Amino acid sequence: MTNLRSIPGIGKSTYELLEAAGFLDVESLANAGADELVTELERANRMLQIAKRAPGRVHVEKWISIARDLIGVGDEPAASFMMPVNYEQTAQVIGLLATAPFAIPLPARQLVERGLAVADIPPAIFLNRYSGDLEVKADARIPKAPPIRPPAPKNVIKMAETGQVRVDIDTTRIKTIEEINGGPVQPITPELGEESERLALIRGPRVETNAGRDPKSPFYVRGVLHSHPIAMAFGAFITLLLAVWIPLSITSTTLLMASDMKPEKFSWVPKWLLMFPFSLPVIGLIYLLVSASRNCRICGQKMFVPRVCLKNSKAHYVRGLGYIVPACLHMLVFKWFRCTYCGTPVRLEK
Repeated sequence: MTNLRSIPGIGKSTYELLEAAGFLDVESLANAGADELVTELERANRMLQIAKRAPGRVHVEKWISIARDLIGVGDEPAASFMMPVNYEQTAQVIGLLATAPFAIPLPARQLVERGLAVADIPPAIFLNRYSGDLEVKADARIPKAPPIRPPAPKNVIKMAETGQVRVDIDTTRIKTIEEINGGPVQPITPELGEESERLALIRGPRVETNAGRDPKSPFYVRGVLHSHPIAMAFGAFITLLLAVWIPLSITSTTLLMASDMKPEKFSWVPKWLLMFPFSLPVIGLIYLLVSASRNCRICGQKMFVPRVCLKNSKAHYVRGLGYIVPACLHMLVFKWFRCTYCGTPVRLEK
């Protein structure tokens, strides 16, 4: 029986502490000293924070005694066992590490030639946790880095040497375009047709639209013209109406139910409040037919449908109302809005 968990009092956290301290079986625990083991468990728990507190000396002595009974040894630990030593605190090791701070890696070609796997490479020892005498050697020489070859040029065309001397260009025979055409070059002025005027109107509003308005004011209409401005305005109105109608329907339904259950206390509730819950399905249907299909002219995202995603930093937003209701209000009041998703200004007025 060599499992540490078989010893009474050693739970999961204590077992992990013993493993971290280097005690993996009952034999190693039986050969340990109580003082050294307490110190090592406190040190391991301080670094790893495995348990709330490290086991006390009373528990440690009890575990060591049980472990010795299990393997049949006396009260004194075997002389062959030595507690782990932190060689990193040794002055000789500190000096050797300072003079040799380089580690030479094992070449991958050597692993392939000898058929070695990663598991075949023995693990390195830990200088801060080693049992027994240790001989540390260091080489003060710094290995030279292999020469770096310049990368081969890509897509480079090498011109062939013809051996002929290039003839200089005779500048006296060069003529300007004006001399060839017999006069100065006339600039080409495109004629503004109906198509150009339509594109200009889409990109920006008419001059008279913003006459006398401050460019920094929200009443200054800006952005590209939406392809269906009337439908967008009507969709914004229906969305606002639905946003108001839903809480009114819930409130009126609650009041009507309360007046029906306790008429003596809620006799003041009028019956005409029934119009709110009865008309809610009609407004919801109009919202699905009109508002739910309205989208941004630039990115194509639906403007009046809630969507869980990252919004643009310039989008209309009010704490408690979200993004859709402020965008609808901005459309109806200022005749333009910024897309919630791409942030592009879009106007509803020519």
